[in-house]
Amino acid sequence: MQYDRDLESIQAVRNLIRNAVKARDALASFSQEQLDHICAAIAKAGEAHAEELAKAAAEETGFGVWQDKVLKNLLGSVMTWDYWKSRKIIGVLHEDRTNGLMEIGVPVGIIAALIPSTNPTSTVLYKTIISLKAGNAIIISPHPNAKRCIFDTVRIIAEAALQAGCPENAIQVIELCTMEATNALMTSRDIGMILATGGEAMVRAAYSSGNPALGVGPGNGPAFIARSADIPAAVRRIFDSKTFDNGTICASEQSIVTESVIAAAVEAECDRQGGYFLSAEESAKLSKFILRPNGTMNPQIVGKPASVIAEMVGISIPAGTRVLLSKQTTVDAKNPYAREKLCPILAYYVEENWEAACLRCMEILHLEGVGHTMSMHCNDESVIREFALKKPVSRLLVNTPAALGGVGATTNLAPALTLGCGAVGGSATGDNVGPCHLSDIRRVAWGKKELSALRGLSSAAVAEPQYKPVPSGAAVSDFTPEQIAEITKRVLARLGA
Repeated sequence: MQYDRDLESIQAVRNLIRNAVKARDALASFSQEQLDHICAAIAKAGEAHAEELAKAAAEETGFGVWQDKVLKNLLGSVMTWDYWKSRKIIGVLHEDRTNGLMEIGVPVGIIAALIPSTNPTSTVLYKTIISLKAGNAIIISPHPNAKRCIFDTVRIIAEAALQAGCPENAIQVIELCTMEATNALMTSRDIGMILATGGEAMVRAAYSSGNPALGVGPGNGPAFIARSADIPAAVRRIFDSKTFDNGTICASEQSIVTESVIAAAVEAECDRQGGYFLSAEESAKLSKFILRPNGTMNPQIVGKPASVIAEMVGISIPAGTRVLLSKQTTVDAKNPYAREKLCPILAYYVEENWEAACLRCMEILHLEGVGHTMSMHCNDESVIREFALKKPVSRLLVNTPAALGGVGATTNLAPALTLGCGAVGGSATGDNVGPCHLSDIRRVAWGKKELSALRGLSSAAVAEPQYKPVPSGAAVSDFTPEQIAEITKRVLARLGA
């Protein structure tokens, strides 16, 4: 009998979930030491096959540079594991018998892991390690355009995990890839958490599934070059970042914003390091190719080098060009240069001073990428602090390549390929997602007071205050620290504390 593909895929997902439930129940009895042994084996397998899987991903998707994907695979495996291996996620985490409190980490159950085509093999490695570290089973939903390399990755790490004592079917993958299959996975009542990395529509679907979800929105991070910056180093870091795997990491820079007093020096350095400033005519020609008619990014430019993009649109550029730059003065949804571009294309803005640059960066972020990441190249601590206080991002990266700094390769942030965007970006967290986000905390609390004691507040404690009433309209700033301390003391006395 010939079954409809969508119905067949839904049934296949139901079978995967049934298997995962058994694995979940088995993992619930595993100690942190047992889980760590499994994760170490997965990380070792990822390291051993990093080059093989990198080449498979580049060949299948046509995105990026396989040599850079090797580093991504190492970040998703050994670097992720090295960061988390000594941390306890499951079991008794904290015990305070004096105050009668205990905290216990427990798995959320089954992780539904949605994998993008831009970072397919590395994201599978990373999500599997953080899921198993927290005692969870995982079901992987591949992007259809990267399914073969994802299947290879799952096969390699599942075999390594089984040999390390992992329960059967703790690591599974959807082999019949349809939207219906992914939807059936996300909406199943047996799913404990959805880890959604990919397009905005998919992330919204994850948050609308009815299950807990951790999703990330698009990146569109500007890179600010301040007058105090080491300009050659700043341009080098930006270009290294923007050309790393041909710009497929969402934390990579999308715009350069600088001050007019150093603009000539910045532009000269861009020219020297392989940047090419498009003419107005060339910018207009390329702009029609960056976005599709529906306003989304043209997949033909994703992960392609500057030379290939220029050839696609019929622009002649110098040999050795690494990055295409377009001088811009506006930020709006119809300006493709102000949007996310997962390839070596940068918008270039010049502002009068750092205050104006600060406003321009916020304008860019609020158009797209709010809550995600931005970078700045600056040696003035006061300016850095002002940006940190005002920018609506979860990661402000200073003097580092944003693509690698955001994922924790060149910074001490947690290594991660799912970067939270915080509430301002519509995400449940602003963290680099790790195993601590895939577990719940069970709190045990011993009684320390009796009801009779709570009811037995003395008349003195509830008597009218013996101090002057607070004037109407008074603000906290109107009181001295001593007055605030006295008011706090009296409030606590009223509550019987």
